Amino acid sequence: MRKAAQLLKEGEDELFMHQHPIPKKFPTSVGGVAHERVVTPPDWILDYWHPLEKAQYPEYFKKREERKKEFVAMWEKEYGKPDPKDHHH
Repeated sequence: MRKAAQLLKEGEDELFMHQHPIPKKFPTSVGGVAHERVVTPPDWILDYWHPLEKAQYPEYFKKREERKKEFVAMWEKEYGKPDPKDHHH
């Protein structure tokens, strides 16, 4: 373990000594000026909308419910129905 720790320290020192003095940071990469600037909420958030909010977009939510049913049918065709014994409440 002592040798491994020494090798790790030597490697980290070598990396530090050879890094660029002004490292390039891409805007959307971690540490960049635009990192996580645009947040795209996950689709399941729409399931928690209030019914009055959903009522403003009736066609969209009607189609969305159809697509959810299609997805469940596709999933069950591919993987089978869930076993009721596996549900833990």
